[in-house]
Amino acid sequence: NIFMKLIKLNSLLFLCLFSISCQSSTKKQTSTVATDGTSSKVELKKTPQDLSKYETAYFASGCFWCVEAVFESVKGVKEAVSGYSGGIEKNPTYQQVGAGNTSHAEAVMVYYDPKIVSFETLVRVFFGSQDPTQYNGQGPDIGAQYRSIAFYKNDEEKEIIERYIKQLEDKEIYSKPIVTQVAPFDKFWKAEDYHQDYEKRNPSNPYVKNVSIPRLKRFQKKYPELLKDNVH
Repeated sequence: NIFMKLIKLNSLLFLCLFSISCQSSTKKQTSTVATDGTSSKVELKKTPQDLSKYETAYFASGCFWCVEAVFESVKGVKEAVSGYSGGIEKNPTYQQVGAGNTSHAEAVMVYYDPKIVSFETLVRVFFGSQDPTQYNGQGPDIGAQYRSIAFYKNDEEKEIIERYIKQLEDKEIYSKPIVTQVAPFDKFWKAEDYHQDYEKRNPSNPYVKNVSIPRLKRFQKKYPELLKDNVH
């Protein structure tokens, strides 16, 4: 009957979404092999760098592979690190967070030079690179671990975030309410090494090709004035 067909259709749609989700893509493909038998994983050599002179900001807006890439394309951002924040559990792992077994969200720590890019601009980048009206999820990634959070370290940052949200609401940029959490920053747990620069190192990953890169390109097209020279 029609009811059963609808159930089957919804189940099929769910499976399709899960097949290109951040979590499922990692389980299936931690390294990519091209059709000619060679690895399509890009090896990046990073030299240790002193980041102590930079300010830090923390954001969560879905799968951290793309969020990291978005912020690293912005002028004044020295480094973005993928990790977990917003929860109470210590030393969370990707398997735990991705399965929704913690209260953490996938997040990024952004190292930036305030002489080049302000915290307010980073907040603009944060909102401009996601759908802040999607509750407990972003795109195909569903669950509280993919929720939208703007973290603040002091009252000034909190005021900046709340003021920007009010501007978006006053201009009626979105047809639905903004559900982004504005939360005090407590602790950031760095994610496993293989997650760092994941979008750059795994361009052939199905999720990266179908979700991360298109999201990154949409942001770059929207805010060309904020981008570094020669961004990928």
